[in-house]
Amino acid sequence: MKKRRILLLSLCLCLLCACGQRPSGPPKVDFLAMDTLMEFSAYTDKSRLEEARDLVMDIERRVSTTSQSSELYALNRDGGGSVSPETAALLDTALSLCRLTRGAFDISIYPVVRAWGFTTGDYRVPSFDETAALLEYVDYARIRLSGTDVTLPEGMEIDLGGVAKGYAGREAAAYLRERGVTSGLLNLGGNVQTIGSKPDGSAWRVAIRDPRRETDYAGIVEVRDKAAVTSGGYERWFTGEDGETYWHIMDPATGRPARSGVLSATVIADDGALCDALSTALFVMGPEKAERFWRDSGGFDMILITDRDETLVTPGLTYTPLESAPYTVRTLET
Repeated sequence: MKKRRILLLSLCLCLLCACGQRPSGPPKVDFLAMDTLMEFSAYTDKSRLEEARDLVMDIERRVSTTSQSSELYALNRDGGGSVSPETAALLDTALSLCRLTRGAFDISIYPVVRAWGFTTGDYRVPSFDETAALLEYVDYARIRLSGTDVTLPEGMEIDLGGVAKGYAGREAAAYLRERGVTSGLLNLGGNVQTIGSKPDGSAWRVAIRDPRRETDYAGIVEVRDKAAVTSGGYERWFTGEDGETYWHIMDPATGRPARSGVLSATVIADDGALCDALSTALFVMGPEKAERFWRDSGGFDMILITDRDETLVTPGLTYTPLESAPYTVRTLET
């Protein structure tokens, strides 16, 4: 059983520097939040970056599933309650994304993820009967949010981890923009939020991890003033006693790791929360449904790496595959 998050983050940070992601010179702030190493860098006073960091830390304090002092912990314990306006706004965003994806992204999957051990590191393969019983409580549509009042059905627990980092990146970037920052890179552990362009006017270059090879990358995508978020099975996984590999991205319809044909899904859009949730949802949907969703919904670009050794790229992106990556690149038609 392995957990590769810290290694992945270290590699991402190294590549960001190598690709010229962070211009030399500007202040930066490194910190640990939401179980990941984050790095904020921008042309502004360092105190501004520290304030943006504090904003992220405050979001974590309010929506942690494990901290007994968090608002989300209290909701899960009590079956509902009143939350702060800030937490209500995040929950409202999350529920809207559940509806948008028709449950491919579902914040009520938390008990299933916990049963597999992905919240504790005590990995196991639950029985089909156990999974079926837990799925009775998976249905975002039964969550009630009225202003700041939340009601959960008996037995349901929710987790905002699938959207919190993207939401935090969005809010941190907005905070900095409002204070005059025009160029910056916020790396929330592989969840990247860019502010404007690099100082010379060129795009930020964000590396896309190769999901099949631990230390390699599949390509580089150019990003300006947008978020770029990737979800992949390589982030958290374990090998069961049966020799099978099980990863943390669950299909809410089955309660088991999603086996859709997608190995990693990257979403690029203005809204980091949208990117965060959609990267999970598209992974669950699979290539064909994800492409239909993109055509029907619009408002974002995507890069899908599939188990057929193919990289699907929407036409709005500038994507450069690395020569070492064993994937055929296909740009989707408009």
